[in-house]
Amino acid sequence: MTIKNITILGSGVMGHGIAQVSATAGYNVVLRDIKQEFLDKAMGKIKWSLDKLVSKERISKEEGDKIFSRITPIVDLSNAVKDAEMVIEVVPEIMDLKKKVYAELDKVASSEVIFASNTSTLPITEIANTTSRPDKFIGIHFFNPPQLMKLVEVIPGEKTTQHVTDITLDYVKSVNKQAVICRKDVPGFIINRLFIPLVHEACYLKDRENLTLEEIDSAFKLNLGFPMGIFELADFTGMDVIHKATQEMYLRDKKVINPHPLVEKMFEEKKLGQKSGEGFYKYSDDKYERVTLSEELAKKCNPIQLVANILNNAAWLISNGASDIEEIEKASQLGLGLKKPLFDTAKQMGIKNIVNELNKLANENGDFYTPDSLLVSMQ
Repeated sequence: MTIKNITILGSGVMGHGIAQVSATAGYNVVLRDIKQEFLDKAMGKIKWSLDKLVSKERISKEEGDKIFSRITPIVDLSNAVKDAEMVIEVVPEIMDLKKKVYAELDKVASSEVIFASNTSTLPITEIANTTSRPDKFIGIHFFNPPQLMKLVEVIPGEKTTQHVTDITLDYVKSVNKQAVICRKDVPGFIINRLFIPLVHEACYLKDRENLTLEEIDSAFKLNLGFPMGIFELADFTGMDVIHKATQEMYLRDKKVINPHPLVEKMFEEKKLGQKSGEGFYKYSDDKYERVTLSEELAKKCNPIQLVANILNNAAWLISNGASDIEEIEKASQLGLGLKKPLFDTAKQMGIKNIVNELNKLANENGDFYTPDSLLVSMQ
């Protein structure tokens, strides 16, 4: 089965971005939303994005026009999916809303159509089981913005067929992205399983060691090979996104995350990061500002607790058959911008030292920190 016609449900930032990359790869795309004004706004943004590529001479004006003409905005759902072979759903991360959308979609889409949910944390199997086709249901997690980010996580549900997984992987490759497969439908999949708990752990590290944000961020960026500090990265991502992911992951697995109350407090106070002008740091205007970090500040923080946290979650993913070292390194490089392989950093620090740190933290702060059996065996 080769896919030519794709329908995207939801025309927000992610939806219109996925529509653009799909049309660029030659697919016929229907972009669907509940109001014409949402679609008009989305088509305007796609046009702006393509015009920018033309002005930078990345594509010709003719190519830009062709790509744009492959995207058809439609409000009526049954009309939007009548020719679809794959539907990519990109509605907000609210389980009840997603289930409602799939109940409507399932009635009007042909039984052969593949359903793909662009979710970053919600369980694929649970959503799939509300439809008549759990075998044709899969998770496809694009990263923001889809036009630029190379990584896509592909998450088969418990009943997803290998055929549907293969088709989805072919689609990801065809839109010039790199896929990593999360082999089990676990809370947070791969990237959020590593990233979200790390934000909370950085807050605990700040409390325990009485460190400044800049000291932790300097050590995180300069010693661990991340593109920016963990608090910077949290502000860039948005506290609304982090808080929502925290809730969803914690709801399904108390062992995945040790929520720090500051994250919820910041969310409630609307300190969402860059988008609101204040998060962990303050921002003066819309332009992206970088926090001043230095080698001098990095010397004041030992980031072993952060390495221990991310490594323990990576080890859990491997022990539980959700991923392997190679895929985790690929995901970390493409999804988190990690310049130095995670397990190389761990070996430099010493796996034994990391296990000892986790045991110490477990004694002082509870079972959450108990080292994974894989890490214990790697000492």
